[in-house]
Amino acid sequence: MKYVFIDTNIIVDLIGDRKPFSKYAIEIFTLAESKSLKLFTSSHTLATTYYILKSVMHDKALREVMSSMLEYVTVISVTEDIIRKSFRSKYSDVEDAIQIYCASTIPKMNCIVTRNTKDFKNSEIRALAPDQLLSEL
Repeated sequence: MKYVFIDTNIIVDLIGDRKPFSKYAIEIFTLAESKSLKLFTSSHTLATTYYILKSVMHDKALREVMSSMLEYVTVISVTEDIIRKSFRSKYSDVEDAIQIYCASTIPKMNCIVTRNTKDFKNSEIRALAPDQLLSEL
C-alpha cells in the first residue's frame, strides 16, 4: 500500500469540485476508500481548506463533508518543531515547508500529491501531480 500525503490544493479540488481537477482527487479518494492508498494530510490543510471554501459553500455542508473525509485521511498535527524547521528551512515557501515536514514524520511516506509540484522540487519526499500518481498505480 502506498502512503500518500495530500496537499491542500487536492482537498480543495475535491470538496470544492473544482473542474477539471476534481476528477483526479475523486479517483485518489476512491482508492483510499478501497484501501489501495493510505492518505495523510496536515492539520494546517484542513484549516486552510475550510477558510478557502467557507465563502462558496454553506457552513453546515462544508463541515459535514470535511468531517466525513476524515474517514479516509490521517491528519498529521503541525507541531512547534515543524513550524520552527519550516522557518529555518531552505524552502522559499513556509507553507510548503510545513507540508513537507509533516509528510516526513511518517517513515513510509511514498510521495506528496500536489498540483504545484515545482514548489516541492527540493523536497526529500517525491512530489507528484495527481494524474502522475494515478498513472503509476
